[in-house]
Amino acid sequence: MSKIVSVDVKDIRFPTSLQSDGSDAMHTDPDYSCAYVSVKIASGLEGYGLTFTNGRGTEVVVQAAKSLSALVVGKSVDDIYKDFGNFWRSLTSESQMRWIGPEKGVIHLATAAIINALWDLWGKIEKKPVWRLLADLSPEALVSCIDFRYLSNVITKEEALQLLKQGEAGKQDRIKVLLDKGYPCYTTQAGWLGYSDAKIKKLANKYMDLGYTAFKVKVGKNLQDDIKRLELIRSVIGWDKILMVDANQVWEVQEAIDWMKQLAKFKPLWIEEPTSPDDVLGHAQIAKALKPLGIAVATGEMCCNRVLFKQFLQAEALEYCQIDSARIGGVNEILSVYLMAKKLGVKVCPHAGGVGLCEMVQHLQMWDFASLSATSEGKVIEFVDQQHEHFVDPCIIKNAHYLAPRAPGYSTTMKTEAIENYEYPNGKEWQLMFSKGIFQDPTKVQ
Repeated sequence: MSKIVSVDVKDIRFPTSLQSDGSDAMHTDPDYSCAYVSVKIASGLEGYGLTFTNGRGTEVVVQAAKSLSALVVGKSVDDIYKDFGNFWRSLTSESQMRWIGPEKGVIHLATAAIINALWDLWGKIEKKPVWRLLADLSPEALVSCIDFRYLSNVITKEEALQLLKQGEAGKQDRIKVLLDKGYPCYTTQAGWLGYSDAKIKKLANKYMDLGYTAFKVKVGKNLQDDIKRLELIRSVIGWDKILMVDANQVWEVQEAIDWMKQLAKFKPLWIEEPTSPDDVLGHAQIAKALKPLGIAVATGEMCCNRVLFKQFLQAEALEYCQIDSARIGGVNEILSVYLMAKKLGVKVCPHAGGVGLCEMVQHLQMWDFASLSATSEGKVIEFVDQQHEHFVDPCIIKNAHYLAPRAPGYSTTMKTEAIENYEYPNGKEWQLMFSKGIFQDPTKVQ
């Protein structure tokens, strides 16, 4: 048996605020970052996982992951993978640390980073990319990875097993489609709120030329500015392309309804995160009000756990379910959301962007297509063209499709030079920026 001999956690940050990359109505100056976890076994093989953060506060998630590591070091990976669902519960239900969640916030972000590292490690042990590892698991083995506690009033283990068995039909044909063509995506890269009109127009034209047919734009700070920005985007992409808008939680419920009525003339497919990410009934009210206008509600990137997702799905508060590869407790918990969405007939269109999110989420959506939903109709994965150069096996986009990953693991291994340059605060790039006064050195703050 291969025992885990160490868990290491690093604070990795990129100065994306300097170019307004990632800016939206709520997050005006993000520095895209991650808590980066490595799990090493006795043979020397390592798995890498991460959870996305936004700059300040990453050190808190790093410390939480270090605190959880005591529950991981010394464990046999063979035992973990044989009963992954119960191991996942052992992390999320540790009798003292669960108090600072439970299953939400910083402690759950840290859980996701560790769990994602364990999936990367499993893929490397089996010499398979994680999407293929998942697709090759038997329905029984996959169900054993999931903690169904609190979900039985929507889906049971037996129902999940039946859905997965139904998905066996035609699986190999769908795997071939993924290997030959990949999975469709849309881009947010032209739509950041802090970008100038000239930059938006230039990027929209760029992605049109690359074959994109779906674009997302940030809204919510100023109505007249939103109208002008959507007019600009529509003038570039035309009216035959799909347009989505994203408010990043900035509105009150009625404000969201009123604001979107003013933007309805631009024919957005969805409004994303119109209000608080915890407000199930508020989202349901917005969804009901906007449905006659042909505008759907999408949310989920900051949904804290499977139980809240369950309520969104039950309440018909979203039409597009946006799982995030690092927000809830890693792959295991995300699988349960896919299964609930499948049973209740809701499309999953994952959130991506950030550090490593595109790399991870492609695996999840490809597994869904191969093994569960059996279709990509009406579904797309978000793509944001940032920080991919820092990964050993970055996602590859061709003709507005994610190409199926071929390398073993979860595509989460960062290059050594990326860590040397951007580990915070001692990385070479950060030290250089501190010396130039671009950022303040936190070690010298009085």
